[in-house]
Parts: sequence; structure tokens; C-alpha cells
Amino acid sequence: DIERERGITIKAQTAALQYKANDGQVYQLNLIDTPGHVDFSYEVSRSLSACEGALLVVDASQGVEAQSVANCYTAIDLGVEVTAVLNKIDLPSADPERVIQEIEDVIGVDATDAVRCSAKTGEGVRDVLEAVVAKVPPPKGNPDGPLKALVIDAWFDNYVGVVMLVRVVDGVLKPKEKIRLMATGAEYLCEEVGVFTPKSLSRQQLSAGEVGFVIAGIKELAAAKVGDTVTLAGKQAAEPLAGFKEVKPQVFAGLYPVESNQFEALRTALEKLSLNDSSLMFEPENSTALGFGFRCGFLGLL
Repeated sequence: DIERERGITIKAQTAALQYKANDGQVYQLNLIDTPGHVDFSYEVSRSLSACEGALLVVDASQGVEAQSVANCYTAIDLGVEVTAVLNKIDLPSADPERVIQEIEDVIGVDATDAVRCSAKTGEGVRDVLEAVVAKVPPPKGNPDGPLKALVIDAWFDNYVGVVMLVRVVDGVLKPKEKIRLMATGAEYLCEEVGVFTPKSLSRQQLSAGEVGFVIAGIKELAAAKVGDTVTLAGKQAAEPLAGFKEVKPQVFAGLYPVESNQFEALRTALEKLSLNDSSLMFEPENSTALGFGFRCGFLGLL
């Protein structure tokens, strides 16, 4: 609802797409749509850690914005292949040549072969997919090795408990297998795996290179840590994957319940929220005037 109201992406969304390219081959593209606003930069950095390539989508009428520069440098630092895409070329105010020059001058990325498209009309969208096939390297990983899956996001569902979004780096994950979260050593029975298309679609397995969801009956909010490594309990990986850089809050606020007996309810709500947005930090604090509450840290005002 907030995304529709503000017209921006807040939570990264994933989709697995089967695409038949011009060369006649069918490719599986694992796509992650990330926020562009600087207040949600942690969503971007986590998503980029699970990718081989990134599309730098720039408005063909407005040009390069500050967050485009920051996110592009994050991708370059992580060794991700960056491809420039000019969107909204159907607008009367669109000026692709000026924006291409701006991308090269401001960001320093070669944009001479930038793909021009319009997400609204569908023009050039196939060219974008062809550019992904041509420029983005295939995932590296050993499907026969011990399971290593990076937790890139997690959220709480009232019916199934914690849902983890993972990028499988090595090995294969199937339902009914016992998994281990390497940060805590906790073990769970994998109940369901699948992908988003963008609707959730159950699968028989997730193999190396795929991004999908894992449901394992996890009820503890703190158990599924973003950046943790999932492996098999019976065939454990030797060492975990490199996690994510710790985020530093930029904006702070104190939250206090109206009634003192609502303190624990507020703590539970913040724990659920922090599972859905791991950039949120909070710690208990006490005020003489307001009583017991929490000091919360955020990346930005949004």
C-alpha cells in the first residue's frame, strides 16, 4: 500500500522467468527488483550480493539521480556486471542522448550500447532481456557440493512462520531434508521450497544459482538472520558464506507505548518488523517522563 501511495519500491521483490532468447535457447532468469531510494540502500546491497549482473535503470527524461550513482558504485564494488537501461523513452520529454552522456560523465559507466525501453508500453523490453542473456555471466557454483545458501531476506507469515529468501550458491535443497543455520547451529526440517513468478510456486528442489524461498517451520523471529548460511545437517558445508556488511542507522527515534503493559507487545511488533527490514535497529531505553520504550535507528525518514 505504501509503495502504491508513494510510487516507489520499498521491499525487493524476486521473480524467476523462463525466457527463450533469439539464439533459440531457453534461459532461467532470476530477477530481483530492488528499491532505488537511498533510504532503502541496504535492500539493494543485499540483493546485489546474490546477483551476477545488474540493470542500471535510468529515467530517460529526468536523467541520473544521486541514488543511481550510489547504487551503481555498490554494484561495481561487489564485482557485478552493470548494464545501462534507459526507461520511459515514450515520454515526450525523453532525451536519451543527453542521459547517455550524463551516465558516462557522472557515473563513469560506458553507456554507448544502453538499452532503450518503455516499461509502460513494453517497447524494448525484449531487448533488455537479450542484453541480460548476452552480458550477464551465468551463476558459478557446484550443484554436487555440500549445500550453501545465502539468506538474503526473511519475513514472518502468520500461517507458516518465518519464510527465508535464499540464493543457492552450491548444492541442492529439497523438501523433507534437515537443514542447519550456520550462525546459530539450529536445525529444522525443510517443509517447502519454491520460487516467485512473481506468485509463489512450489518446486521439487532449488539448485545452485537459483533464488527462491524456504519454509522450515521456524517460529523464532531471531533464528533466521539475514546474511546467514543454510546448509544440510547431514552434509554440512565446511565454512559459511561471507555475510553482509553491518548497516549503520542514520536517523533515530524513541518509541514508547501509551500503556506500560503494552511494552512487550511493542517489542514483539518491532522484532517482526526488524525481521522484515533488517536495517532497523532497536534497543530498550527508559525515560523518566515516558517510561519504558525503545530507541530505534533507521536508514532514513521513509
